[in-house]
Amino acid sequence: MPGTLLVRPPSPRLAEGELTHLDRVPVDADLARRQWQEYTRRYADRGWQLVELPAADEHPDGVFVEDAVVVFDDLAVLTRPGAESRRGEVASMRPVVESLDLEVAAIEAPGTLEGGDVLQVGRTVYVGRSSRTDDDGVAQLRALLEPRGWQVVPVPVTRVLHLKSAVTALPDGTVIGHEPLVEAPELFERFVPVPEAEGNAVVVLDEGTVLLSASAPRTAELLRDRGLEVVTTPVTEFEKLEGCVTCLSVRVR
Repeated sequence: MPGTLLVRPPSPRLAEGELTHLDRVPVDADLARRQWQEYTRRYADRGWQLVELPAADEHPDGVFVEDAVVVFDDLAVLTRPGAESRRGEVASMRPVVESLDLEVAAIEAPGTLEGGDVLQVGRTVYVGRSSRTDDDGVAQLRALLEPRGWQVVPVPVTRVLHLKSAVTALPDGTVIGHEPLVEAPELFERFVPVPEAEGNAVVVLDEGTVLLSASAPRTAELLRDRGLEVVTTPVTEFEKLEGCVTCLSVRVR
């Protein structure tokens, strides 16, 4: 399964990043960079090829590359972030995905869509209808994907920033999330609650392995009991800014 991973180093201005549902607390930029380096090593150790995007120090949220592009097979969809301060992050993403020989499409104004609202499970694409992704953005994504055999399912999101702040999927397609943050678990074919909010987010490293925040030890135990290998990494400084293990990278296979 390992493929190409797109990442961007954190800005020295990380602490100025957008916040929607959390109160602002101090962020240690130096620690964040060390955690980012450790995060990327987890992938390198598993055979992923890392492609580092140009630094975007003028964009505090630029490290959260997941929001700027979503990849479906050989199609890369450049987003149009709902946060106006983040729209400048997309321009530097285009030449990178073009260099990977991907077909490139884009969400056009006035629609908005951020990659953190897009969860792929098999050929179903769940799209969070959040403060960052609007109905027009969902409709544009549907128009791009349904002719390619994907089903697009809107999901209400008001309790967290993005859909993937509430739920992600295990290798077998089971969706997991911390129940107080999940608004419509019945929309998912299989849903399993996890005991910690930080346990909402996993990244599939291969068919038997997931990456999880070190802040969710009980969730790690639950997933190991399901037969998965769980690799953990600390992302505390990014969690303070409503980030998680999913939003720090984009996987291209």
